[in-house]
Amino acid sequence: MSDSHSYARSDAHTGRRRHAASRGSKWTRRAGLVGGVVSALALSGAAAPALAETHHTQHRGHRAATAAATTAATDWFSSSHARQDASAVARQSAAARAAADTAWRQAQEAQRAHRAKAAQAARAAEAAKEAKAAAAAAKEKAARQARAEAAAKAEALAKEKAAAAAKAKAAAAAAQARAQQAAAQARAAQARPTVTATPVALVTPAPAPTATATPAPTPPATPAPAPSTPVTSTPVTPAPTDTTPAPAPSSKTDQLIAFLKAQVGKAYVYGATGPSSYDCSGLTQAAFASVGVSLPRTSQAQSTVGTPVSLDALQPGDLLFWGGKGSAYHVGVFIGDGQYLDAANPSTGIGIHALSYSMPSGAVRVL
Repeated sequence: MSDSHSYARSDAHTGRRRHAASRGSKWTRRAGLVGGVVSALALSGAAAPALAETHHTQHRGHRAATAAATTAATDWFSSSHARQDASAVARQSAAARAAADTAWRQAQEAQRAHRAKAAQAARAAEAAKEAKAAAAAAKEKAARQARAEAAAKAEALAKEKAAAAAKAKAAAAAAQARAQQAAAQARAAQARPTVTATPVALVTPAPAPTATATPAPTPPATPAPAPSTPVTSTPVTPAPTDTTPAPAPSSKTDQLIAFLKAQVGKAYVYGATGPSSYDCSGLTQAAFASVGVSLPRTSQAQSTVGTPVSLDALQPGDLLFWGGKGSAYHVGVFIGDGQYLDAANPSTGIGIHALSYSMPSGAVRVL
């Protein structure tokens, strides 16, 4: 029994006795008090060994409990540290796994990006290859088309040249016939003035009929017809009219223009320099050569010779150009009256045109 229970029971017993004594007499109360003290002392003496044993037992129990608690606390702290260490290891392991997962994902993403970049580069190379092949095919197609067009154009040009050559040949024959006829007429006209000199002297004595008119009744008047013998002189009167167109050109300009007009109707042939066909610069070169003036072969070179003149101050014989100086692509000759003569192209050949037909870019004077 513990001390606390013993004390509680003693107090309860003492209290009951005091409660009983209070109702008795005074001496009774005193006797009761003494008896109570004695009884308490007796009880204390009897309970002392038990209390000592109880305290000793409780002390051993406390020490055992303390040791058990210490052991339990030590075990708990050990297990707590172990759990903390395990938790830390688990966290480190989880972090390592997360880092490994992140590294793996990054590696996968880098690999995917590399594959995408390589695929894009391959597609770009393939597209470039296809574009190059398409460009080569287009170039080849354009070259074939250009060759076909050039062949067709050459064939058409050859046909035009053949037709123009035939036409030029016919025109040349006609021009030659006209030139021969004109030369014959000129020779005849040049020969006639010598014959007409005497008839002019015979025609001047026209007053003779007045002298014969007075002796009209007389027979000697019959010789009067003698002057009529100049009947041969009557056809002589037109001789002066024949001689006016016949004279040869009076200047190089006239000779130049006469040569050019004699070529009208001939064919245009690229690169030709006569006499049956010409190109533009071949015609001008041949025309100026006929009057003793040497010109370069091409229109580009011809545009750089002579003295530049304004288109408002043109004179017959001036060279006309289309294009810039040194880069002219066509040339003709101004022949007066607002006209020029040139060898333009296979369809028109050599002909005469008004300046308004195709206004030139510039002009130079060579004569």
